[in-house]
Amino acid sequence: MCSFEISRLKNTPNEKHEKFVLPMAPLEFLPHLPDALNGSFGENRPAANQYCQLAANTDLEAVQSWLMEYQEQPQTFRAYRKEAERLLLWCWLELGKPFSSLNRQDLAAYQLFLADPQPTSRWCGNGRTPRHSSKWRPFQGKLGKASQQHALRILKGLFQYLHSANYLAGNPLALLRQKDARQDSRNVRERHLDQASWQVLVDYLQQQEADNVQRQKQLERWRLLLAFLYLLAPRVHEVAQAKMNDFFQRRGNWWWAVEGKGKKYAEIPVNEALINALMRYRETLNLSALPDNDDFSSVIRNLSGTKGISPNMIYRTMKDLTDEASQACAATHPDIAERLAKTSTHWFRHTAITHQADAGVELRFLARNARHANLATTRIYLHEEDDVWQAQNKKQNWQAPWVKEK
Repeated sequence: MCSFEISRLKNTPNEKHEKFVLPMAPLEFLPHLPDALNGSFGENRPAANQYCQLAANTDLEAVQSWLMEYQEQPQTFRAYRKEAERLLLWCWLELGKPFSSLNRQDLAAYQLFLADPQPTSRWCGNGRTPRHSSKWRPFQGKLGKASQQHALRILKGLFQYLHSANYLAGNPLALLRQKDARQDSRNVRERHLDQASWQVLVDYLQQQEADNVQRQKQLERWRLLLAFLYLLAPRVHEVAQAKMNDFFQRRGNWWWAVEGKGKKYAEIPVNEALINALMRYRETLNLSALPDNDDFSSVIRNLSGTKGISPNMIYRTMKDLTDEASQACAATHPDIAERLAKTSTHWFRHTAITHQADAGVELRFLARNARHANLATTRIYLHEEDDVWQAQNKKQNWQAPWVKEK
């Protein structure tokens, strides 16, 4: 593994100043850190007479305690581990100081680092590299503004957890301006497919014909995935976790049972179009038309149909579809091709909610479909008022005489 020398260690009462070599590696592969770096003498540690609620003597142990709170939520665990890991490696390798000595100015510097992790050879690599590989790196490249804010929100929660447990004397990110943590409604609105782009994607998939068995299986899986993502607005990990018997009937209507973000249980209405798509997919798997109550098998499966697939595989599968469609329409619809090339699985959630709003689904039911805790979040998807506002402003119909009308 690639290693880097730490030469800025502060002296401690029990240790002389000396150089220390730390590898660029995931947390689980790091060597035992010296006291000057592991947080035993962190400047943000509370007084010795303050009882700590965690069985943690070092920063790494404290961060691991926080991560264990999310061990039953694999998607959240991986996202939180990634951000904690990046910060820990940065404070050790770049600052040469413990995590528990970081202050607000350090974290301002870290935000700048997130925008452009340098040197690239040290910090950036291929995101698909296994964690045990010597080529593993914590970043794939620069983080955009939204990703930076997302990282800081996660880290703010980490610091608050450790402060509440009396592992830290204070939360340096509590000083972060509140507006930085607000949801970027502009990004939410832009990251969806408008009706024209959606129709191009649907038409592309509809026109595909298979010339071999594997391609046929791929097309059928895409058809169900597209219906699932569009009609139920799920998060990608919810799709990966979905079981056949999560679809059930009550009083003649179909419902989908889902355990979503924060392990919150919900039941969402399922329309006939999705049930028809599910029946078609089950037919390709040589299963009965509809699942029974004892069918705990995965809804979305590998191409052999033997087992479910991961959220990452679902993401890559849908990227393959949108990339194909993008290339197919590049000559005739370059603007739509560009949009499809950017599309990810989460775009389909935004697309689903936006199109439901456009179709006139009432706000209260739209929020329940999206499983938003706050109606303000759902209102981001409402475009009707924007359209009326635009129409009103167009009443001021003035053209600059020096500009030719197109």
